Amino acid sequence: MPVPKLLDAGAHRYPDNPCLVASSYQATYRQVQAMTHQVANALKAAGAAPGEHACVLSRNDPLAFIAMVGAMRAGLPYVVLNIRDTVEDLVEGVIDRDVKWLFFHTEFSAAAEALKRRAPGVKRMICLDAQTPACPSLEAFCGDFPGHGGDVPAAPEDVLVLASSGGTTGKPKGVMLTHRAMNAMIAAGLMLFRHKATPVHLAVAPITHAAAGIVYPLLPMGGKHILLPRADPGEILQTIEREKVTTIFLPPTLIYMLLAHPDIDKYDYSSLEYMTYAASPMAPVKLQEALTVFGPVMLQAYGQAEAPLMLTAMTPEEHVQAVANGALERLASCGRPTPSAELAIMDDDGRLLGDDERGEIVVRGDIVMSGYYGAADATAAAGKFGWHHTGDVGYRDADGFYYIVDRKRDMIISGGFNVYPSEVENALMTHPDVQDCAVIGAPDDKWGEAVVAVVERKPGAEAGPDELIGFCKERLGGMKAPKRVEVWDTLPRSAVGKVLKREIRSRFWQGQERSI
Repeated sequence: MPVPKLLDAGAHRYPDNPCLVASSYQATYRQVQAMTHQVANALKAAGAAPGEHACVLSRNDPLAFIAMVGAMRAGLPYVVLNIRDTVEDLVEGVIDRDVKWLFFHTEFSAAAEALKRRAPGVKRMICLDAQTPACPSLEAFCGDFPGHGGDVPAAPEDVLVLASSGGTTGKPKGVMLTHRAMNAMIAAGLMLFRHKATPVHLAVAPITHAAAGIVYPLLPMGGKHILLPRADPGEILQTIEREKVTTIFLPPTLIYMLLAHPDIDKYDYSSLEYMTYAASPMAPVKLQEALTVFGPVMLQAYGQAEAPLMLTAMTPEEHVQAVANGALERLASCGRPTPSAELAIMDDDGRLLGDDERGEIVVRGDIVMSGYYGAADATAAAGKFGWHHTGDVGYRDADGFYYIVDRKRDMIISGGFNVYPSEVENALMTHPDVQDCAVIGAPDDKWGEAVVAVVERKPGAEAGPDELIGFCKERLGGMKAPKRVEVWDTLPRSAVGKVLKREIRSRFWQGQERSI
């Protein structure tokens, strides 16, 4: 089932339900369905051919979602770009991924102007929210085109989305996700989300990016999607109570900010049914705090752009059971495989490993990408031995739960010993003054690589480097404890909230030869 058909299912069952809601905007399922058909018909009339690439540059905005789904209806694969990228990176991404049709919000007019000058492959640019001297508004572009009949037939192996690889370690690549792969992800979501009534989804992460994976399964349920253009912790907490939000998707780093907010105890969160966390592991101590504050609603999803969002899941019931049984170590798990994915642990020689053996997490199944766009060698390397290689080191326990130890490339070799940053980060996160942190290896004449922690403190907190180093030594010993701690106001993060260790590491390795 193509993604637009999920919207159609919602419009058929719940035509008058609110679909997209923003501060001064609301559209029903019937209205959104019609507008996406208008976009598709306008694109076809303007000469868009099936298979040409389209993208949207916008924060969370109803018109951004309408443009994205409209492009999909017209048979145009949707290219995901990071709105937090520099103009240089956006230009490079648009050129590398052969974008032909570009929708943008006026907030990104400067980037759009640069793209117009420097990306000659772009055929047409449409401004979502206003008419500009060079570009029509979305409303003008759609004109009087009909609100039906816009769909172009698609095959299961046609590319639907060109996602962006994480970019945490280097230049992002275009990840080709077919209709089959996206359907596998959506099927897992439909099985996981069992709402008691019509869902109310608070979209904080961009719905034209990572949060789309939460939107799609809720469309056939007639779910209401409330869009926030920015991740303001206080506004998130207020909105949960005011709108009786049932569903929210957040990266762990933003959950940490919520927990540290001075008004955390001020609001009622009893409407919540699912607080899905993904993009990176969550420190178990913070997860216990979240369960206390928000209730038995935590759901973890593990995936990556190349195998999106729903490789494994740890349900709210499994979180509660782990706490009730005193098995708090289970909170470090990313869950068990969903029916959409087959997972295993593999060593460097392609041998599959048994329970409790550490190796790389590998996956196969319909949910896996068809390849990297224009990068045959990288595609072949990622699919070595017939499995997709996630780059994550982990293990599986006897109950089938998977645990991510760390990224393979993030492991620190200090004084001949292997140190996994996640272990040090988890220890630091138990300190009451630490809101978030990242641990990397930095060049050191004595140790080869020294364990270095970069810490983001809670508002008003005062713990200094010496205190934090001593705190870790008590819990980890001298070898694993950081040799150095730096306190930064904020850590660099990607659009989905991942801490960008590549950027942190580059500050310590300038002019030296460690791969970042």
